[in-house]
Amino acid sequence: MRALSAADLALGRLDGAIETLPHPELFTAMYVRREAVLSSQIEGTQASMDDLVAAEARLKGERPLGDVNEVINYTAALKLGVDRLADLPVSGRLMREIHGVLMSGVRGGHATPGAFRTTQNWIGPPGAGLADAVFIPTPPERVADDIGALETFLHRPSHLPLLVRIGLAHAQFETIHPFVDGNGRLGRLLITFLLCEGKVLSKPVLYVSLILKKRRQEYYERLQAVRDDGQWEAWLVFFLECVEAAALDAAALAKKILRLREDHRDLLVQELGARAGKAIRLLERLFRDPYLEVNEAAHVLGVGFANANAIIGQMQTLGVLREATGQSRNRLFVYEPYLTLFRDI
Repeated sequence: MRALSAADLALGRLDGAIETLPHPELFTAMYVRREAVLSSQIEGTQASMDDLVAAEARLKGERPLGDVNEVINYTAALKLGVDRLADLPVSGRLMREIHGVLMSGVRGGHATPGAFRTTQNWIGPPGAGLADAVFIPTPPERVADDIGALETFLHRPSHLPLLVRIGLAHAQFETIHPFVDGNGRLGRLLITFLLCEGKVLSKPVLYVSLILKKRRQEYYERLQAVRDDGQWEAWLVFFLECVEAAALDAAALAKKILRLREDHRDLLVQELGARAGKAIRLLERLFRDPYLEVNEAAHVLGVGFANANAIIGQMQTLGVLREATGQSRNRLFVYEPYLTLFRDI
């Protein structure tokens, strides 16, 4: 109960912090990216926040190579899930839709994206066979029924606090392991979806991957202790501690973003005179996507290339922007102080 109370208080503080932001969607856009990077790193990818946002800035519809694809898929899957919650509850159908996006064209993409598995999988050291598995999940012929039972648990009336139900559901989902691959990432996404569905948070801003990455070994051990010995209470205390820590982390980050925005708005007003209004418009755009090209700045501001280039140059001189390519043409500028907030994790 102490762990539950602390987690509830931290979630309330987070929701309040998000409401103080002038444009909460700008915060969520980058925070989702950070979650995508961290959750994918837990599964062994090497892509960083810089890799992701640079790829997004340069892609213009193309696909990058390597691990960045997995992170891009994660952001798309999260957005799909939040959007679909408007007309579809957390369910087996929603899980399959999200999984289809999550695993499309990446490692494990051969393993039937968007479909429950029809073969037996297992959890164990690299190269381990079924006989050496640490844990063997639900047999394939029972997956659909077990997910159906999980659905029923989530949506029937219950006296259990929502966070406790979410903690139980997460452990059960990972134990069923309903897909050939991608179960860890999808299971962490479901925590956020259930919080949004339960209206605990007004925005999808609670992600536990940062904390689970720090406590990864304990995370696996707590889940396995539930399966081996029924240690549900110890698992729930661990889960609630992770929720509390993640909420406090996000609330602190929201405050840092608000302070950075205010400081840089003041700086631009003081230093840029008549151009301050246009520079502030670019600043607001950079809170959503921290990379910017001069042509895009010209389009955003409705001015010519030379004028946009001059404003960007002044913002670079003030330390707001940094040129990221080292080239004289096709230059790309990054909102370095903002990106640094998401790197410092």
